[in-house]
Amino acid sequence: MQLSILMPVYNEAERVAEALKQAFAVQYPCEIEIVVVDDGSTDETAEILGRMDDERLRVVTHRRNAGKGAAIKTAVDSARGEYMVILDADLEYDPQDIPKLLAPVLEGHATVVYGNRTFGSHSAYSFWYVVGNRGVTTAANVLFNSYIGDVETCFKLMPVELYRSLNIRSRGFGMEAEVTGKLLRRQIRPYDVPITYRARGRAEGKKITWRDGIEALWILGRERARRRPGGIPAKTLADR
Repeated sequence: MQLSILMPVYNEAERVAEALKQAFAVQYPCEIEIVVVDDGSTDETAEILGRMDDERLRVVTHRRNAGKGAAIKTAVDSARGEYMVILDADLEYDPQDIPKLLAPVLEGHATVVYGNRTFGSHSAYSFWYVVGNRGVTTAANVLFNSYIGDVETCFKLMPVELYRSLNIRSRGFGMEAEVTGKLLRRQIRPYDVPITYRARGRAEGKKITWRDGIEALWILGRERARRRPGGIPAKTLADR
């Protein structure tokens, strides 16, 4: 199995080199590639990526900023692996946790795995950020009668073909809720694995806002109101 690690990047000149260094240093239980999408950065991100030299790295560039969802779509379209996971370049997530996400898949226990952040005083920069995240997650669980620990987690590991079949349309941060809503609508329940997390604050470049939480709730409600997609049984997708 090959794993495609997808990294959307926008104005992360201060962190992208370290993020890639950490990702390449992990001892993975399978072959990997890292697909970086520079989403129209206006700082020195492009120059830094141009100096990176590793045969496992591929860089795709958007001429203009299009949003996280659009960057992930470009990365997925370029992915060559059977499985994928998203890794932001902001150093909030630890790539050393990726093998833990892979373990249930390699052991045959799961097809989709979510990294569940356990917020604490050392990892959450804002009370309201945590409350908002919990609210969105609770809404998803109520709407779909599920029990997911963290809807908004960046660490979502699944087959590349499954992600492509979801036809994610959200161009911004709403893609996280859309992915989860469409999986749950197909009765595909993600497997939760605890991960480490260190949130950065506004001064460090945190981009998500309360408006993204409202959008996430709207997207979850929209997906719940739709019928399960026809043509491909949920069980078939889950077993891929």
